[in-house]
Amino acid sequence: MTGTELKAAVEAGLEEIRPFLQRDAGDIELVDIKDDKYVTVRLLGTCVGCHVNQMTLKSGVELTVKKHAPQIESVIDISGQDLKEEYRDNIEL
Repeated sequence: MTGTELKAAVEAGLEEIRPFLQRDAGDIELVDIKDDKYVTVRLLGTCVGCHVNQMTLKSGVELTVKKHAPQIESVIDISGQDLKEEYRDNIEL
């Protein structure tokens, strides 16, 4: 899978899970894909600080992303971490 195809597959996984997050006033955005194996996301809205967000991340988001892109090993949330804004330009294609 090329970088562009991988990004599209990961985004498809996020799109599949997004309605469930939005139903509870949350959301998710893709931040980065490292080494074609590690996905970094940012949970948004009410997902930030939710007491079950790590369960949502692993049991919902990670499983759904892996269904679309089986080579992904893990999905990591960076909500609450301060990053430079250019992170959006660093997604490897």
